[in-house]
Amino acid sequence: MRPEFFALLTAIAWGVGGYFEKKGLHAGNLSPQVGITLRTAVALVVLGFISASQWKSLAHAGTKALVLMIVGGGIVAGSVGMLCFYAAIKGAPLSRVMPIAFTSPLFGALMGFALGGEAFTLRAVMGIAMTVGGIALLTAR
Repeated sequence: MRPEFFALLTAIAWGVGGYFEKKGLHAGNLSPQVGITLRTAVALVVLGFISASQWKSLAHAGTKALVLMIVGGGIVAGSVGMLCFYAAIKGAPLSRVMPIAFTSPLFGALMGFALGGEAFTLRAVMGIAMTVGGIALLTAR
């Protein structure tokens, strides 16, 4: 399957999941920290089961790869990002939080241009401008 299809499934899962997460936080009067811990614990079990046959690849990954995954995925995105996201969805409507929270492609693209050697094209600039413009339109009061 095409990567774009998986990206669309990601957006659907995160959008639908965000709705249920917000409802759960409020229904149980849970703190964002408890909510993200519950989410992460369940994800750990599910993903651990799915990836069990591939864990041997860790021995060959190397220290740099593991540090990048731990810092980028575990600390920055998985902990800091998700704690902030949960605090946001607990305190504001999804229609305001989700468009802002999911400007993440903008920051990913900027990192790709600045550090990853990706091409900074007119098409990319226009796509970023349209994304930011759409988010501004959705979140303006």
